[in-house]
Amino acid sequence: MTIDMSMPGSSGLLNAAGKRDMKFFSNPYVLALTGAAGIGGFLFGYDTGVISGALLYIRDDFPAVRDNYFLQETIVSMALVGAMLGAAGGGWINDAYGRKKSTLLADMMFALGSLVMCAAAGPYILIIGRLLVGLGVGVASVTAPVYIAEAAPSEIRGGLVSTNVLMITGGQFFSYLINLGFTEVPGTWRWMLGVAAVPAIVQFVLMLFLPESPRWLYWKDEKAKAIAVLEKIYDSDRLEEEVELLASSSMHEFQSNNAGSYLDVFKSKELRLAFFAGAGLQAFQQFTGINTVMYYSPTIVQMAGFSSNRLALLLSLIVAAMNAAGTIVGIYLIDRCGRRRLALTSLSGVVISLVILALAFILQSSSGLCMSAANGTCQGVLGWFAVAGLALYIAFFSPGMGPVPWAVNSEIYPEAYRGMCGGMSATVNWISNLIVAQTFLSIVGLVGTGPTFLIIAGIAVLAFIFVAMYVPETKGLSFEQVEQMWKERAWGNSGNCQRLLGAAAP
Repeated sequence: MTIDMSMPGSSGLLNAAGKRDMKFFSNPYVLALTGAAGIGGFLFGYDTGVISGALLYIRDDFPAVRDNYFLQETIVSMALVGAMLGAAGGGWINDAYGRKKSTLLADMMFALGSLVMCAAAGPYILIIGRLLVGLGVGVASVTAPVYIAEAAPSEIRGGLVSTNVLMITGGQFFSYLINLGFTEVPGTWRWMLGVAAVPAIVQFVLMLFLPESPRWLYWKDEKAKAIAVLEKIYDSDRLEEEVELLASSSMHEFQSNNAGSYLDVFKSKELRLAFFAGAGLQAFQQFTGINTVMYYSPTIVQMAGFSSNRLALLLSLIVAAMNAAGTIVGIYLIDRCGRRRLALTSLSGVVISLVILALAFILQSSSGLCMSAANGTCQGVLGWFAVAGLALYIAFFSPGMGPVPWAVNSEIYPEAYRGMCGGMSATVNWISNLIVAQTFLSIVGLVGTGPTFLIIAGIAVLAFIFVAMYVPETKGLSFEQVEQMWKERAWGNSGNCQRLLGAAAP
């Protein structure tokens, strides 16, 4: 319960425990950290969105690409390969060298890759540039959520981390605008791909003046630097409380030489449970079909009777705008409704919308139905039925299953393993993305479009059950409370005893 005892000029409300809750916009310093870190999310979204438009012009410039579908697929997918590698290594880099240095490294790879692509004299140099940018995307996908989460007060942590997802969707939207803006400019695709170097350089410069994550500093026993950062985030009373929590939770990690290994994730029961929940969320984010629905959106609109030369671009803009708008709703709801409830509500709507899409495709392809010219109205009705399913899908997916997996993975792991486990779960996301991209069209060819969407709806039902059974609520909890929650889930009320016995074992 929150009691309104705030005075003019105060930064929030007092909750039942007497702690002053911080509001989303009450601390400009926290917002500045979030905005600077979120540029990595913007680059993440921009790079994944811009290649669809750039590829049209790359094929015109390079005859070898125009006639070689394997080269086209490689140009697109090499960034995905780089992202998997970047996410896998980015977790270790985060824990070993810090969130700030990891961000700077990602920016260097972004900028270098963008410039290599812009200057590419042939398709193979372009592929190298795509790999470099993909490495930057992978490192950024791990680093930005963790950096934001570790600087954020627990009561607004979900919303601030979700801001990074808004930057991703904003980057996608901006990429479509860039595709449109450079269509008549000489060297079209070079500008489209090269312009990503600008925000990467801007973030690099900003990060030089911003601090390291206070939690990472404290974990590395640089307490004075950590407290100096925390003083800019909390008032004096709250600062004392946060430092005490950090000290109590970090004591056993200092005694373990600050080292964590990948094997520990699978040896420790509480870490296994946390990673299972986090990685499962990341996998289901992809397997519930967000990229497949986006891929089929032009076909869905055509079913409603719309067609024009610029339809695909216009549709991409509309879909990206809806995605961004839904993410804003998610930012508002995630610290009010909670991560778990938001994900469950999101998945419920995703199931319904996928069933609507599947029925529209099945009815359209059914023999004898709506086949005659007299039944043009029937075709139009089915088309609008499909468009309604598409709009409903985006409306439900974007506030919930869009931001929730990233928010949850930024807060459910202990400090010593936060970067490592975050990197592993992000790698699961990218691998799942690749599996869906490589198998979707094959499944459509085997069973048809409608049944394929029904299969994805079935996966969304499994995702609902998974969240209900394995994903706990973390709304408003400190990192220390989250860590204690996993111990209790793993060992019951004997969690602390188990840890003490483990620490005493030779």
